[in-house]
Amino acid sequence: MKITILAVGHQKSKALLNLQKEYIKRLSAFAKTEIVEVKDEADVHSEREGEKKRIVDTEAERVLKKINPRDFVILLDLHGQQWDSEGFSKVLQSWQLRSPHLVFVIAGSLGPGEALIQRANERWQLSKLTFTHLLTRILVLEQIYRGFMIAAGRKYHK
Repeated sequence: MKITILAVGHQKSKALLNLQKEYIKRLSAFAKTEIVEVKDEADVHSEREGEKKRIVDTEAERVLKKINPRDFVILLDLHGQQWDSEGFSKVLQSWQLRSPHLVFVIAGSLGPGEALIQRANERWQLSKLTFTHLLTRILVLEQIYRGFMIAAGRKYHK
């Protein structure tokens, strides 16, 4: 089993990088896990609708180049499905049966392009709250780890 967190933008925070490494280490008991970053676009004129579309489409193109046809893609999306931890654990198990490679995509700050939405096998709304994209990586890693721990019947989840 392989898990990729495919994220637009670069992780700059040393504290969050350390947490990222910790969760990747914990996840190694269940799956080979990696973070792949793709360049984000400057969003200086993102208030212009045409410019916003150009930015999200360019970022989506970069992301799609990193995805293989047989990958199972879960897009983090404000319009996606929400689960509680137990429900997410069950869904995570079902995704594993569909593909040996799960790719969780965190789009740029302006959201995902239409091509990326179309490619996604699932859309996941992590929360109704707003998080930075850099913190979202940690939350996704933690929830994946929690999902594996629940499925394994371990005491991590309380």
